[in-house]
Amino acid sequence: MTAPDSPVVLRVAGRPVGRYVTRPELSARHSPRPYLHPVTTLAGTAVTELTPADHTHHLGVGVAVPDVEGHNFWGGRTYVRDQGPTELDNHGTQRHSSFQLRDPDGFVEELRWIASGAELLRERRTVAATELTDAAWALDFTFSLTNVTPAPLSIGSPATNGRPGAAYGGFFWRARKEGSAPDVFTADTEGEAEVHGARADWLALAGAGWTLVFAGATDATRRDPWFVRAAEYPGVGSSLASEARLPIPPGETAVRRIVTVVADGRLGRDEAAALVRKAVTQ
Repeated sequence: MTAPDSPVVLRVAGRPVGRYVTRPELSARHSPRPYLHPVTTLAGTAVTELTPADHTHHLGVGVAVPDVEGHNFWGGRTYVRDQGPTELDNHGTQRHSSFQLRDPDGFVEELRWIASGAELLRERRTVAATELTDAAWALDFTFSLTNVTPAPLSIGSPATNGRPGAAYGGFFWRARKEGSAPDVFTADTEGEAEVHGARADWLALAGAGWTLVFAGATDATRRDPWFVRAAEYPGVGSSLASEARLPIPPGETAVRRIVTVVADGRLGRDEAAALVRKAVTQ
């Protein structure tokens, strides 16, 4: 019998495509949190990395936020206005509480975001894996963050704290690092410099023999700019706090949904767009 909090192995067409770890053994500096790793294509190519040397606090696929009322749920250093990246003892933890649903093709999970001994946010996370073609599948990832404190709470980023171009925080996918940087493109533009910080219905990251296509699946998610890295390291996320902090009043909830196509091969624009349409509407 499977232990209730043991890792979940996601399967598509009978093949394992992702492993979800609920209780990782990590140092406080990594802002411990559940994550998906490894995530693979249907042919078995890994498309995530865990604690890579360049950023040891990058943990596959998950939700990471660098500033929740001054608490770091991203890991590593904290960007301090007029001071820069600074080592602070301010790291929070996302604690797995329970699974409301747990199946081979997905799960519904309850989590508690805790810092300095207090629960700040309660999250419901819904993850589903579905087959698209014999060479592509989709990861549907929804997270809902509810302020469980009696006071107003807001989410920030290094960008809102004074570092231009660094609006990371929210859904984040640390992709596989290879000998050369992956290609980055949307329906209208291409290249890291053009795509980073832009709003687009979908964004593709194409490596050596694999492609990831990320799509915001709700209006609120599509309003968030994309955070993109390709040359330094391959990573894609959506930005909860880009130009301003995201307020969450007491008892209120912020919801985002990202659908990611995981495909073998290097997709072109038309192929990427077609698979995204299928993934978001099915």
